[in-house]
Amino acid sequence: MLFEADLHTHTVASGHAYSTVKELAEAAEKRGLKMIAITDHGLKMPGGPHEYHFGNLVALPRKIGGVEILRGVEANIIDVDGNLDLPERLLEELDIVLAGFHTGTGFDNRPAEDYTRAVLAAIANPRVHLIVHPGNPDFPVDIEKLVLAAAREHKALEINNNSFSISRQGSLPRCQLLAKLAQKHKVQVAVNSDAHIFSSVGNFARAWQVARSAGISEDQVINKTADRVKEYLGWHRRRGQALQEEGT
Repeated sequence: MLFEADLHTHTVASGHAYSTVKELAEAAEKRGLKMIAITDHGLKMPGGPHEYHFGNLVALPRKIGGVEILRGVEANIIDVDGNLDLPERLLEELDIVLAGFHTGTGFDNRPAEDYTRAVLAAIANPRVHLIVHPGNPDFPVDIEKLVLAAAREHKALEINNNSFSISRQGSLPRCQLLAKLAQKHKVQVAVNSDAHIFSSVGNFARAWQVARSAGISEDQVINKTADRVKEYLGWHRRRGQALQEEGT
């Protein structure tokens, strides 16, 4: 297995995914992964979880078989100020927070400038660890501005394997541009499956092909190893605490 962690997976709690946490973990172990993040959709996603789901993620074991479990969310960016659809009190309890745009969450059909402003605000949020599927043409952010912001904030950007299937059609050229700019500016990336069923966990093939073709090295990929993921999340946790202390 080229990468040890998959940081973007969904369970039945998302409403349109079809596997349990146990099924995802078992599939991950069979693929040779050492870590997965359970990142069900935020509250505004049609059919998505209630906030109790996120409050009760403490019930998840830290390990299933040989696979470490991160408790997370794929939060929706819901306005031009980059606000997310999960309360701060829940965000601060999670191991990992992904943020991205989705249709049907109340922030559709806006000009590119609005989406760019929103994602730049989200990436500056200390609670956010990763911007997901930023190449989606339905939410046409300014890719160069996003990459430069990621470099400034030391945040990773996702290359999402699911963007090259029936989902988010037309993403390839924008993802290729993002990968080229990430390589140029030495921005970290995450290569994730966005699995909505157990059989997709750890499937990074097309996403890694896009990254590798742009010259991105394995050293730029935060989910190369489970230890690297822990280092990345730990650094941002400490940075967030320091920023909070400065503001008080």
